[in-house]
Amino acid sequence: MNKFSLVSLLTYVSLSFCLALSNPQNALAENSKVRVILVGDSTMATKSGYGDALCQRFHLNVECINLARGGRSSGSFRAEGLWDKVHELLHQPASANATTYVLIQFGHNDQPGKPGRSTDLMTEFPVNMTRYVTEVKAWNGVPILVTPLTRRSFKDGVLENNLKPWAEAIEKVARDTQTTLLPLNAESYAAVQAMGEAEADTLAVAPPPAKVMSTDVPTSDIAKLEPQGAAKSAFDRTHVGTKGAAFFANIVEIELKQQVPALGQAFKPEAK
Repeated sequence: MNKFSLVSLLTYVSLSFCLALSNPQNALAENSKVRVILVGDSTMATKSGYGDALCQRFHLNVECINLARGGRSSGSFRAEGLWDKVHELLHQPASANATTYVLIQFGHNDQPGKPGRSTDLMTEFPVNMTRYVTEVKAWNGVPILVTPLTRRSFKDGVLENNLKPWAEAIEKVARDTQTTLLPLNAESYAAVQAMGEAEADTLAVAPPPAKVMSTDVPTSDIAKLEPQGAAKSAFDRTHVGTKGAAFFANIVEIELKQQVPALGQAFKPEAK
């Protein structure tokens, strides 16, 4: 290598290093191998949840895989073999050189009244969530527990939260297993309560009909709103459309930046 080539190389390396220091977010996005896997129900799934909107917020070189499926619970997701895909992904040769974060969110379909999906809140549900965490750690992934997204049903101006017991169960699992927790239930509840019923209805998959009850159906009939398989196309106060997906994905992004700084740097810069 001649003197001119050596000087040019050193100048390039020095300039690249300075640029990395001035913009560490871009440096991390360009040089790190980061993968994100989403595991959950319809409120995280494609077309009915915020999962895809969240994936779109990461840098293009961050692989974000949305495995969430409508109508699944902490029990049925595994029973149907959907969890096997996570095992497969974390055992790929490429995984050895990547940091894989697995966001796990259940609760909606674990509630009573959903045959084949419901799990017992005191026994089955926490055991299921703990097992997911334990396995991800054993497979060299990084588990992140997410409390269930709030429903948007108001009664006398107050937002109901019948998912709070499931959120609290997940919080306990996070404490017991020393796992990162995203308090999405509390954060989304506060945000929806603050905006009020009329604005909250604009977050749905479809516009509300001319006249709609101020609440969904009774808790015992909630399963009708979340059928197994395909996402609903009609208005309800559980699933989200484009606006709702962007709104809640933003909340999750903020939580990730606070709770997991390393992953937070993998997001695209905020639009000015």
